[in-house]
Amino acid sequence: MLGGVCGGLAQYFGIDSVIVRFVFALAILSGLSPLIYIVLWIVMPQEPAVAPPTGDPTGEWQYDPYTGERMKK
Repeated sequence: MLGGVCGGLAQYFGIDSVIVRFVFALAILSGLSPLIYIVLWIVMPQEPAVAPPTGDPTGEWQYDPYTGERMKK
């Protein structure tokens, strides 16, 4: 979870991140895992930041949840 390498690999391959983390934990016994993790951490591109949703993405709100006023659609 330190650099997001296992989570990124799991997302790329479409598998659960727990499986990838387990494989890396087993690979630590071989001695290569920390080196591979650091190299992947440097080489892998960062995931772009996602902007928070604004307003009502579903269009179902009729009233503003903060003021109680009717919202225009």
